[in-house]
Amino acid sequence: MAAIRFPAAILICLLLPSAVLSYGFPAALKLERVIPANHEMELSQLKARDRTRHGRLLQSLGGVIDFPVDGTFDPFVVGLYYTKLRLGSPPRDFYVQIDTGSDVLWVSCASCNGCPQTSGLQIQLNFFDPGSSVTATPVSCSDQRCSWGIQSSDSGCSVQNNLCAYTFQYGDGSGTSGFYVSDVLQFDMIVGSSLVPNSTAQVVFGCSTSQTGDLVKSDRAVDGIFGFGQQGMSVISQLASQGLAPRVFSHCLKGENGGGGILVLGEIVEPNMVFTPLVPSQPHYNVNLLSISVNGQALPINPSVFSTSNGQGTIIDTGTTLAYLSEAAYVPFVEAITNAVSQSVRPVVSKGNQCYIIATSVADIFPPVSLNFAGGASMFLNPQDYLIQQNSVGGTAVWCIGFQKIQSQGITILGDLVLKDKIFVYDLVGQRIGWANYDCSMSVNVSATSSSGRSEYVNAGQFSDNAAQRKLSLDIVGNTLMMLLMVNTVWLRQSQRKP
Repeated sequence: MAAIRFPAAILICLLLPSAVLSYGFPAALKLERVIPANHEMELSQLKARDRTRHGRLLQSLGGVIDFPVDGTFDPFVVGLYYTKLRLGSPPRDFYVQIDTGSDVLWVSCASCNGCPQTSGLQIQLNFFDPGSSVTATPVSCSDQRCSWGIQSSDSGCSVQNNLCAYTFQYGDGSGTSGFYVSDVLQFDMIVGSSLVPNSTAQVVFGCSTSQTGDLVKSDRAVDGIFGFGQQGMSVISQLASQGLAPRVFSHCLKGENGGGGILVLGEIVEPNMVFTPLVPSQPHYNVNLLSISVNGQALPINPSVFSTSNGQGTIIDTGTTLAYLSEAAYVPFVEAITNAVSQSVRPVVSKGNQCYIIATSVADIFPPVSLNFAGGASMFLNPQDYLIQQNSVGGTAVWCIGFQKIQSQGITILGDLVLKDKIFVYDLVGQRIGWANYDCSMSVNVSATSSSGRSEYVNAGQFSDNAAQRKLSLDIVGNTLMMLLMVNTVWLRQSQRKP
């Protein structure tokens, strides 16, 4: 690559040797050239210098890490929310499902057996090749980071090649196995009102060599899963340990008009937020659900149905499309809904699901529902938060209960059907989860606690709006070029004045 000429006056460094200090102040200043005397430095070198400086600034100021969001809760369209990550050097794009029900980030490996090659989501699938990334290194069994996964019984040691391996089995019966690698994650960070793109951090993630179940189906295939759990192997824990992100993340998943939303490492601040404590020492985001109310009336459900013990309890999980109740809670819930609307709709059973033929808007007919949690926090559900539109019959709509009956007793799972159109904050330091109903197409305020202990606030706006990002990037580039031109003009004038 040809070197680009820059005036030496643009970049200089002030060095303050201790030998020249007098009365606590420097007695002399020595100017050192950062750019060689021939005034030539490659643009890539300048960018590397700036990136290093930006990294120092980010760690000292604190910031909000932004991930774009695509997908929708609608099982007849997509049935999942996903984001795009940039991994490796040079970076490659990987589309991964947003999953608060697991801990590890993994993507399909180049050596993957049975992994999908195409996706019905109209996205380009990629395969991670550790040999093609100059910054990738396999995680060995003796590496301390391998113990992060072993603590949660997900990892083990491969005797044959000394690689830190893993095997995951998900609730839907699908599974994956592979080995861990360490490589660069590239992300965008917002500090104040400025977007700092292409920031980097070294993270450990899985390279999947085998997949089974729904993971191999191409209709809604993605490159992997982005686990947002609390264990040490999760990306949020890794970034927090490096001082790059707080131990709190937030999302706002948009339900209508194509879905999408906001996903940030930081706390979305909203006046109407309510919080409930996390149940301690649980592998998932378990909360204490106490009761369910329909039209303001508590349902006759024994509270022990919702208690957390021996794998039971209530889990908040973005990796689940619908919502699930045990039979002891599901039956009274459906009965209460049906009784409330029986005079206005025609109830029908379709494929084992309770459905309703409706000629008007569901918002005008169906009752409000509230899920009541420990700490006095309630989650208020509109009809669209517990109903799914299935099809039409003779010009009238058919809506079905989106909550499903789960065979395992004592388990409640709140998936995207319930989580959409709300801000959710996962405060891992305070061990609590908060939420508020919200239009996820609007901007949000996000707080990130800096290393100095101060709370830095940024206006997130439409993080996933590529046009807005391009505009901001162009503004930054334009201002930078203008500054360089001004400095260059001054330097040329000074040169012309010399005899």
